[in-house]
Amino acid sequence: MDSAFSSFSKGSFSSSLGDSAELEQNLTLSDRIKVFKSSQFNPDNYVTSKCQNMNEKLAYPFLKRIEQSSAAFAADDDWSLVYSPVGLRSMGSAMSLSSPKLSSSAHRFNSMVQELVEDVGPLESLQLDGAALEGILQVFNSYVSLLINGLPGSMENEENLDGSGIKIVRMAETEAQQLALLANASLLADELLPRAALKLFPLMQQTNKMETPKIAPGRAPEQREWKKRLQRSVDRLRDSFCRQHALDLIFTEEGETRLHPQMYIGMDGNVEEPEWFPSPIYQELFAKLSQIASIATDMFVGRERFATVLLMRLTETVILWLSDDQNFWGEIEEGPRPLGPFGLQQFYLDMEFVMLFSSQGRYLSRHLNQVIKNIIARAIDAVSATGLDPFRVLPEDDWFAEVAQIAIKMLTGKANFGNVEGDVTSPTASVYSQ
Repeated sequence: MDSAFSSFSKGSFSSSLGDSAELEQNLTLSDRIKVFKSSQFNPDNYVTSKCQNMNEKLAYPFLKRIEQSSAAFAADDDWSLVYSPVGLRSMGSAMSLSSPKLSSSAHRFNSMVQELVEDVGPLESLQLDGAALEGILQVFNSYVSLLINGLPGSMENEENLDGSGIKIVRMAETEAQQLALLANASLLADELLPRAALKLFPLMQQTNKMETPKIAPGRAPEQREWKKRLQRSVDRLRDSFCRQHALDLIFTEEGETRLHPQMYIGMDGNVEEPEWFPSPIYQELFAKLSQIASIATDMFVGRERFATVLLMRLTETVILWLSDDQNFWGEIEEGPRPLGPFGLQQFYLDMEFVMLFSSQGRYLSRHLNQVIKNIIARAIDAVSATGLDPFRVLPEDDWFAEVAQIAIKMLTGKANFGNVEGDVTSPTASVYSQ
């Protein structure tokens, strides 16, 4: 971070009149008067140079203070979202109770950024607005790195220790606390920092005071690019969250994979037909996603799109792992024991289960849908390669959809089979919601 600040302080505020300071020191009063009369002297540039030097001395220490103060608060942050943020667009009294909140470290970060932009004000005339935006982006990236370190099992946790071995960032142990990390970052990047940045730009004349301020058209592309860079930093945190939870699902504490080919290949060694139900790992995926969705409903009020994308990315992370696992597919396609009819049927059911619950939760992306179709086709091809016609042994598509729906109802406690005769996994069984 020091290197980033160093380039910010030395490069961003560099003046095109770098010799003006030397000129002032070496000239006598008489010579200075002559310079003022000279056509080569530009008083506007001279003042700009002085202001640049002043802001360079003021901005760098303040940005460093934001970084250090946020880190200090993060060390003791319990990740409870209880602070109403400074700079948030005002809402009616009916919405105030459900308005977004920040944890203590994010609130501290936001308050100091708001203080910074209030102090420096519109800087376009001094050509310092771009440098100020870059500085805010750098400290935000640093804060997001702190949030990533707050995730248990983060790859960056090795850097999350000071010299005494004490963790610098307080761990977010529960799913609610981990989602709070994301809520902090998304609220800052989506609304608070962009609204703060408006104070650094020249604004268009407003006809209605209730309208959101808009910057001059010539600066809009710069603002959009800056917001994209903020979002990329949030994406880094989101991807770390998804990777951690995917690994928790796929691997045991001993490091053994739970998503192995034997869970399908071994099924055809049984004489009796199994009781059809989604495999345990996909039941746990459904439970985890349902829990996250429940927490996110209250935490991301007004930002439901962010919660939806989070669920989408987590589901994709698990399925893409399966799609890319060469050991898994090596056993399925070339192993000593081929994938049989029961194994194929179970695999198909698992994938149908994932598609159904993600579709009902409205986080089935086109990408995920296509990946699932591709790996189902790959499993079917593996069975075809053994000389067996997979379509003669597989039930109709409606069977998979109905068994998957029954599983969802059973796992959510919404199924009542009191009036159902026969096997609940039969496609003719009726399901009654409570």
